[in-house]
Amino acid sequence: MTDSTHTPATLQNGAPAVSDRNSLSLGTNGPLLLHDVHLVETLAHFNRERVPERNPHAKGAGAFGVFETTEDVSRYTKAALFQKGAKTEMLARFSTVAGEQGSPDTWRDVRGFALKFYTSEGNYDIVGNNTPVFFVRDPMKFPHFIRSQKRMPHTGLRDSTMQWDFWTANPESAHQVTYLMGERGLPATWRHMNGYGSHTYMWINAEGEKFWVKYHFKSDQGVESMSNEEAERLAGTDAEYHRRDLFDAIERGEFPSWTLHVQVMPYADAKNYRFNPFDLTKVWPHADYPLIKVGKMTLNRNPENFFAEIEQAAFAPSNLVPGIGVSPDKMLLGRVFAYADAQRARIGTNYFQLPVNRPKVKVNSYTFDGNMAFEHTGKAPVYAPNSFGRPFADETGPVEDGWEADGEMVRSAYSLHAEDDDFSQPGTLVREVFDDAQRDRFVETVAGALASVQEPVLSRAFEYWKNVDATIGERIERATKEARAK
Repeated sequence: MTDSTHTPATLQNGAPAVSDRNSLSLGTNGPLLLHDVHLVETLAHFNRERVPERNPHAKGAGAFGVFETTEDVSRYTKAALFQKGAKTEMLARFSTVAGEQGSPDTWRDVRGFALKFYTSEGNYDIVGNNTPVFFVRDPMKFPHFIRSQKRMPHTGLRDSTMQWDFWTANPESAHQVTYLMGERGLPATWRHMNGYGSHTYMWINAEGEKFWVKYHFKSDQGVESMSNEEAERLAGTDAEYHRRDLFDAIERGEFPSWTLHVQVMPYADAKNYRFNPFDLTKVWPHADYPLIKVGKMTLNRNPENFFAEIEQAAFAPSNLVPGIGVSPDKMLLGRVFAYADAQRARIGTNYFQLPVNRPKVKVNSYTFDGNMAFEHTGKAPVYAPNSFGRPFADETGPVEDGWEADGEMVRSAYSLHAEDDDFSQPGTLVREVFDDAQRDRFVETVAGALASVQEPVLSRAFEYWKNVDATIGERIERATKEARAK
């Protein structure tokens, strides 16, 4: 980081800058001169100073902090950051999903909950949301889903019919849409929402035993939401309300924290569990797999430079460490490729060399060169195996974070387990988790969202909600028709 407070102004090559206020011209009122290197450099860099925004999760902010493991979970994982007493520096980024950089951060939307842990074994990322489920279970559908939430190609406007057309044509979305239309769709602040890994991951202990896990970060500030009216007001008066709230709270010394719990499923349970435990549209009932406390995450430092430390921060679920692996979750397997590749496209081939993304441990990788490479291996061999002393990896045989699979190559949905369906869990959420007041607000929110939806999508939306719960679906239909009749 440059000490810009005391260092005299320079050109980018380090030579002294003559003026940051006046261009070089031929006389006071004459034409500007092309050999004004400082002017050309300033304008040329200005034209290039923005990197492409994230496609989903463009609008967000974050802060740095520490994660401390306070409990002994070594029977489940050997990962260094999850050993009791370990303290790990980290970065968190919160975001909306659908909106662009300039959109209000109080729009009704799922919130991203992305975490980067700078561990003693390399960087580990958990790239989740403030909901434990997602809209789809196959990565082939993910770009289509995001496009349906963005803008119409001819008007450049977001469109309710397009959104509901996708949701109702893909009924596995019902669980997440129920969360979205409920109170979690409008968190009061980022500090007052939970975070979830959402996917199922694998933990491996020192003896090589494998377990399936889900991450739950519970807000120590409590979970609070805002009303539709308040969210709409803030969207017009303070489009950066959530960003401002997080920054100001940390500046005041009110450091937000979250307590991490995990659900742990014995490895063998997955094969015959009553529904598919790798299905991203499902939750595991706590009665079957209760929460196990792990530790606490505390955010205590704001970024010094938003672009360098937040906008260029690159999160990807492919960033794994020993003792943690992926699962047969198809969405997770798709994201393992897509997220890292998005960062390569967005901020460059060597994004890992940027300070905010650089691991705390020494790196010895056989990927090299590319745009903006500034860390290198000198004259060491660039190939493996080699006979000149540069270490290379060469493990063979079964992998510790693998699982069994067989069968023909197919394009197919998951095989159904005994209780797999798309509507039971959102129905339970509506009937058993929501109270009467929450159900009333839920009906009001969904009816409002359907007010401008066109046929045949509208009728399909009514059927969608009746499949979730007959009573709630009938209430939504009545409220929507009443609203459209006004």
